[in-house]
Amino acid sequence: MDIKVDAVPLIVGLLVFLSSIISLKAGLSVAIIEILIGAAAAYFGLKAEDWMLYIAGFGGIVLTFLAGSEIDTHLMKEKFKESFLIGTCSFLFPFAIVFLYTFYVAHWTLQASLIAGTALSTTSLAVVYSVLVETGLSKTEIGKLLMAATFITDMGTAIALSILFAKPTIYTAVFLVVSVIVIIFATKFSHLVFHSRTLKNKVIEPEIKYIFVLLLLFMYFAKLGDGHAVLPAFFLGLLMSGHFKETSETKVVRNRLRTVAYAFITPIFFIVGGLKVSVPMIIAAFGLFLILFILKIAAKFIGVYFLAKKYIPRGSIYTTLLMSTGLTFGTISSVFGLTAGIINQTQYSILVGVVIASAVIPTFIAQKWFMPVEEEDLVELENGS
Repeated sequence: MDIKVDAVPLIVGLLVFLSSIISLKAGLSVAIIEILIGAAAAYFGLKAEDWMLYIAGFGGIVLTFLAGSEIDTHLMKEKFKESFLIGTCSFLFPFAIVFLYTFYVAHWTLQASLIAGTALSTTSLAVVYSVLVETGLSKTEIGKLLMAATFITDMGTAIALSILFAKPTIYTAVFLVVSVIVIIFATKFSHLVFHSRTLKNKVIEPEIKYIFVLLLLFMYFAKLGDGHAVLPAFFLGLLMSGHFKETSETKVVRNRLRTVAYAFITPIFFIVGGLKVSVPMIIAAFGLFLILFILKIAAKFIGVYFLAKKYIPRGSIYTTLLMSTGLTFGTISSVFGLTAGIINQTQYSILVGVVIASAVIPTFIAQKWFMPVEEEDLVELENGS
C-alpha cells in the first residue's frame, strides 16, 4: 500500500501519540512500543523519509548524551572493575559465538561474519537508558552500573568496526580532533551558559539549544570522517554530568532537555528502528533469524549473568536481560555492512531483525517479571548487598 508523502508527518505524529497511550496502558517501556509500531507500519507501507532518518540519528545522539549525563562518575571509578568486566564480556562472547556460527555453519564470507558478530555483540545504550529513566532505576546503583557497562560494550563495538573495517582518512583525524576540542571546551566553559543570569530560566531555552549545537557539531564532523557521533556524545554527557548536578537550576535544564527529547526526537529514533525491519525477508529466512537471535541471547547470558550474579546479586537476571538489548550500534554495523557491499539485503534484514527483536523481547521480559520494583530491593541494590 502506497502512502502519500504529504501524509507521512501526520501518520508519524499519530504513531508517536498512540505509542505513549499503549505504553501507559500496558505498563511497558514506550521504546518497545515505538519499535513494534514502527515495524507494523513498515509492513503496511510506511517508509522512513530523509527528515525522519536525520531526526532519528540525532535522537540516538541525544539519548546517548543524556545517558552519559546520568552516570555517577564517582561510582564509575569505584565500580570500574565491575562495569569493565561485565561490559567487555557482554561484547566478546556474542561477537565470537555469532562470528563462528555464521562463518563455519551458515557459510557467510569472512567479512560478512565479522559484521554479524559486531552487529549482534552490542547493547543498546538508548534502550537501556530509556527503560531505566522510565522505571526510576537510573538513579540507583544498578542503573548507573548498567549504563557504565553498556558504554563499555558499545565502545568495544566501535573499536571493532574501526579496526576491522574503517579506512582512516584525513577527515577521520579531523573528526577526532574536533571531538576532543569540543569536549574540552564544553567541560571547561559550559558553566558560562548554565549559570549566566542573562541566559538561564528563559522560555527560549538557550541552554538546550547550546547542547544541541554541540551534538550537531559531532554529527557533522562524524559524517565527514566516516565515523559516528555516539561515543563523543556519551563522553560529552559524562564529563558534563557535573554541571547538571551542581544546582537545582542545572538539574531543571536536564529535565527540560529530557522532556524535549522524549516528546518527539527519540520517538522518531525508535519508530525508524522498527521501520528498518523487512518482515517478508525475515520470514523467508526465519530459521537463520531464530538461530542468530538465540545465539545472541545465549552468548549475552554466558558473558553477563555470572558476573552480574557476583556483583549485582539481586538484579542479575534483570541486568543480563537489559544487557542483551541491541539497537543503535547493531543497526549502524548492519547499515555499514550493506552500504559497503559486505552483506546482501537478506543478510542485512536478518541482522537488523535480530537487533530489533533483541531490543524488544529481553526488555519486555525484564520489565514484566524481573524488574526490582520493591523499595527494599532497590535499597539493597544501592548498598551493594
